[in-house]
Parts: sequence; structure tokens; C-alpha cells
Amino acid sequence: MIDAGDWVDGNETSGHQSMLAKNNRQLRHGSEAEREAGNLIAAALGRAPHFVAAALPLKVFPPLFNRYSGGEEFGSHVDNAVRQLKGTEFRIRSDLSCTLFLADPDSYEGGELVIEDLYGEQRVKLAAGDMVLYPASSLHHVTPVTRGERVASFFWLQSMVRDHVQREQLYRLDCSVQTLTAERGGEDAVVRDLTNLYHNLLRLWADT
Repeated sequence: MIDAGDWVDGNETSGHQSMLAKNNRQLRHGSEAEREAGNLIAAALGRAPHFVAAALPLKVFPPLFNRYSGGEEFGSHVDNAVRQLKGTEFRIRSDLSCTLFLADPDSYEGGELVIEDLYGEQRVKLAAGDMVLYPASSLHHVTPVTRGERVASFFWLQSMVRDHVQREQLYRLDCSVQTLTAERGGEDAVVRDLTNLYHNLLRLWADT
């Protein structure tokens, strides 16, 4: 679907900082291919419980698509704090950045997403169909693609829980509740108490 689309300079949707670092191609923004492929991704996200638990999404920016080959790369940058959909009033605060890998990692060399945090660099190159979520405030870059072609979808979301630490703790608690529920059943007193704690913390921290 996207291969047959119109691919243009990746700076079509760049902010000022990104434009200085970005060297890739992008599926034309607003095109039919972008909309159709983006709708498939949006539907899949709704069926992914780990994504919902980790992101607690409030608003999701419609997915965009890019590709890298022939040494193309994206230098170090931080994503814009606010993203607005061109020609509309839709805007989000970018709490999380999302990269969905669409090419077999063995089909290209380079193209790692490198995310810098307090614990050093995290280098990410996933199987086609796998996605990584990371704080949009992170400094990150994509290494040059020296063989083959790296194809991916990327987008941002505004979470119901703005704070990254709070969101992480809720995710850990949710995972523990799900594990204990499978082991003990939903009527177990510990499971019930932890479930109550999860929802009360979410009520305390969430904006809707």
C-alpha cells in the first residue's frame, strides 16, 4: 500500500531543529496511501493491550511513514513538544514517540534508532511489525542506512498521564495485577486491593 504511494523529502513535516538533522524520504503527508495505512495501524493499536497499558493514550497523532537508504540518516534531535495536524485544529502534546518497524531487520544495515537517556544509549532495531515507545523528550537519532532500505511508521501521542515516572509505575502495577489475576483469580483479596490501588492512582494522575 505505501510502496505505491508518493514519496517526498522527509522535511515536509519537520520542525526547525529536525530540518537541520533530517535526511530521509516520507510518504506524502495527507495522501490516500498515508491515510489508509495509518488507519490500519490505529485499528491494530486498539487491539494491543500492552500498548494501551503502557501509553494510556488520550490522543494519537495520525501515523506518518518514512524510509532510509543510500546512507540516509536522521541526526540527534528532540521531537516538538506540540504537534498540530496541518489544516485542522487537532493538536497534541507529544508525551510519547512511537516507531513501528516495517522492514525485516536483516534486509538493511544500519538504521538503528538510538535513544539517549540517563542510563546511556538504547539502540533499537526491531522485527517488522514490532514497535517501540519512548519519551518524546528523549534525544534520539537514526544511524545511516548503508545497505537495503529501512521503512517505518512514526507518530506521537498524548497520554492521559503526563509524567513518565507515574506512567511507568502504573504500567508495572497493571502488569502485576494481570499476572496475579491469571494465577489467583479476580476474587483474590490481594488482586482486588492492587486493582483498587491502580484505579485510584489513575484517577489521581490522569487527565481526560
